[in-house]
Amino acid sequence: MTIDELDARLITLLTAEPRLGVLECSRRLGVARGTVQARLDRLAERGVITGFGPDVSPAALGYDVTAFVTMEIRQVAGHDPVADRLARIPEVLEVHTITGDSDLLCRVVARTNADLQRVIDRIVDVQGVLRTNSIIALDTPVPYRVLPLVADVPRREGR
Repeated sequence: MTIDELDARLITLLTAEPRLGVLECSRRLGVARGTVQARLDRLAERGVITGFGPDVSPAALGYDVTAFVTMEIRQVAGHDPVADRLARIPEVLEVHTITGDSDLLCRVVARTNADLQRVIDRIVDVQGVLRTNSIIALDTPVPYRVLPLVADVPRREGR
């Protein structure tokens, strides 16, 4: 599953200006409207593009603290039951299974450091969680990004 240069240009354009319509994208890319629509459909169908919704800032909603919480869990029923329970906590933004001393890694948000304690208490109360360790993020000098990967694929594939 690879993308070509036109796919990369389309993804880059929509990342920079997500409100552009298909017609405007086709005009800017110099291709037919049907080509842009077909590319978008194919990229979405293949799971390359996973959404078209707005990116929402937790800080703008009052959640100024971001933390990463690792946890050891009871492995009797696996990770899924614990992950399902964690998903019920609104402040848990992501849950990843990991290797190493811990089993799960969560990215969580809270309104304040005191509120983070409340969130961690909720996590600790989840059935199957044995132990947690938290790290508070002070800054995000490199936010989540995929455009460098998008730009690299056609080059790496020699296209």
